Amino acid sequence: QVQLVESGGGLVQAGDSLRLSCAASGRTFSSYAMGWFRQAPGKEREFVIAISRSGGSTYYADSVKGRFTISRDNAKNTVYLQMNSLKPEDTAVYYCAADPGKSISTTPGYWGQGTQVTVSS
Repeated sequence: QVQLVESGGGLVQAGDSLRLSCAASGRTFSSYAMGWFRQAPGKEREFVIAISRSGGSTYYADSVKGRFTISRDNAKNTVYLQMNSLKPEDTAVYYCAADPGKSISTTPGYWGQGTQVTVSS
């Protein structure tokens, strides 16, 4: 099993940048594909971005391509979400997720508690 704890959320202005971190417990972090999902008020949770176990492959939602990047440090059991050129529509609770295997599924097996990101116009 893996436990996930997100950090780094906050209130920023449109155009600003923010980096989220997700620290994972356990000694098998490198066995999990990692990803970020988000849920805006009144909307369903949606996929944002994901990274493979080794970090060699990344996957993006169209809405964040060119603005968000994901990376991982397997030695630190941490995955990062770098968000640039933030827009008000990026406002949401961001959830870190993990799945054993090569890639993240639409229903990951493990979730963090979420961190709020609010982008003001």
